[in-house]
Amino acid sequence: MAEVTVRELRNDGGRVLERVVRGESLTVTRDGQPIAELRPLSRRPLPAAALLGRWRRLAHVDPARMKADIDRVLDSSL
Repeated sequence: MAEVTVRELRNDGGRVLERVVRGESLTVTRDGQPIAELRPLSRRPLPAAALLGRWRRLAHVDPARMKADIDRVLDSSL
């Protein structure tokens, strides 16, 4: 886990928090000793109805055509 000092957090708080927003977890140190952690909050799970709505809007996949596409790209001797 990357580290930031209390001074960096105080002076460049916006930049430090932007790193966290991008998914980075940081340990905050004071005098070289870890004192806190900053990490992104867990995303709230979507309700089942929202997931089903997304699933229903997915494009149809033709399994035979997908296999043919994969066979064209991959070396079958592997």
